[in-house]
Amino acid sequence: MATIVHFEIPSDNIERTKKFYSGLFGWKMEKMPGPMEYWMFTTTNEKGEKMIGGGIMKKMHPQQPITNYISVPSVDEYTKKVQSLGGKVVVPKTEVPGYGYFAQCVDTEGNVFAIWEATQTHRQS
Repeated sequence: MATIVHFEIPSDNIERTKKFYSGLFGWKMEKMPGPMEYWMFTTTNEKGEKMIGGGIMKKMHPQQPITNYISVPSVDEYTKKVQSLGGKVVVPKTEVPGYGYFAQCVDTEGNVFAIWEATQTHRQS
């Protein structure tokens, strides 16, 4: 079943945002390689078990919301489903080299979400 596997927090000031969430929840941040500044973290439950992962990135536009990424077996298949059900694909299938593919979509109510297809080596069992 499709489930949320990642979320992105857009930020005007990444250092301030990192300080806020690490201070509030104890999230440990790790800078990812690549052309844009992107900091990853993994949340844990009360037993310390890994749960969902997230990232902090520079805000692209003033009203950019937090975006949830939902795991699917095929971005191509699910972008077609989004459109057939009345949603829109606003960022087409895009590769994250070495990790997988995503597409950002908008549902029938104007909510932004993304679908995520992990590469074989990054799929959860």
